[in-house]
Amino acid sequence: MKKEMLSMILAGGQGSRLGVFTKRIAKPAVSFGGKYRIIDFVLSNCSNSGVDTVGVLTQYRPLILNSHIGMGSHWDLDRINGGVYILQPYMNEKEGNWYKGTAHAINQNMNFIDSYNPKYVLILSGDHIYKMDYSKMLEYHKEKNAKATIAVIEVPWDEASRFGIMNTNTDGSIYEFDEKPKSPKSNLASMGVYIFDWEMLKSYFLESQKENLNYDDFGKDLIPKMLEDNVGMYAYPFKGYWRDVGTIQSLWEANMDLIKSRDVLDLQDPKWKIYTNTMAMPPQYVGKDAKTTNSLVADGCIILGKVENSVLSHGVEVGESSEIKDSVIMPNVKIGKNVIIEKAMIGEGAVIEDNAIIKNENNEINVVSEYEIVKAELVLQGGM
Repeated sequence: MKKEMLSMILAGGQGSRLGVFTKRIAKPAVSFGGKYRIIDFVLSNCSNSGVDTVGVLTQYRPLILNSHIGMGSHWDLDRINGGVYILQPYMNEKEGNWYKGTAHAINQNMNFIDSYNPKYVLILSGDHIYKMDYSKMLEYHKEKNAKATIAVIEVPWDEASRFGIMNTNTDGSIYEFDEKPKSPKSNLASMGVYIFDWEMLKSYFLESQKENLNYDDFGKDLIPKMLEDNVGMYAYPFKGYWRDVGTIQSLWEANMDLIKSRDVLDLQDPKWKIYTNTMAMPPQYVGKDAKTTNSLVADGCIILGKVENSVLSHGVEVGESSEIKDSVIMPNVKIGKNVIIEKAMIGEGAVIEDNAIIKNENNEINVVSEYEIVKAELVLQGGM
């Protein structure tokens, strides 16, 4: 059955800048906010926006991500007509290729998109933290009679050179795209959220196949080509919270944002829920001598010490007289007695033995790998 718009989520990235946290899982599957994985936000956005047909393009270490998404029932995406599909690289009668870039990944899945014959295709990144109503972006796309619409957000001018920057006319039409410019002309950064008229986008893919052109990436290849061809392209201004959590620093900061204020990114909003594949865990337990302030503590946690300004994922244990401050603790971490942890990110399944100290004087983020054992004699006093 024909769909007006379907979504394609690019979720195959390795996320090498996240270091130890993506050694065995894809970046969109990394734990976030105590009970979520990063991809939960874009899947929830699709569900809340009424986008009920979603292709998730995976590649790097997809097992945990695929298992987490399952049939999509947790996001109301287990549909008879539509739903969520896991799309991985495959062999055809001539050859097989890994996805070479964002556009190449979509190109390789034209048959899937054509099976729903959409008028519009929504292309998203699976590794950003934000809440956005894509139906409003589609309305904007229609109002402008655009062929392509790119969501943009204002970033600080001193950070603009880190992003793909859209230079626009007063009506919002894009006349130039600068990829990480040294001297940016605007601070409108691409969010990696695109709406294309499918027939127009498809024509570029067919041209690339026929002429053996390398339209592998949207930012580097296709968008500049479309601007050269004077395709009607508009910038959609987004005013809410948005984070690219591609580094350990940005991942830690985004977790900390959750406990700064509900106004930053409200996870309690009943009108825009963030759904996830919830673990069946017992309620959290806070002991009689424990103290927890300004923190997110997920189900299954046992808190016998002090937790301040931190995010604890499910199944975390904090022993007696231990102090956790300004830290992100991923699932099933066991923290012994008399432990001190400050400004750290502790990987899933790590064991912090009694009397260990994890902190530093340089205001750097201390990192403990997944399933690492930190002994008392190992005192971390510098960022890892």
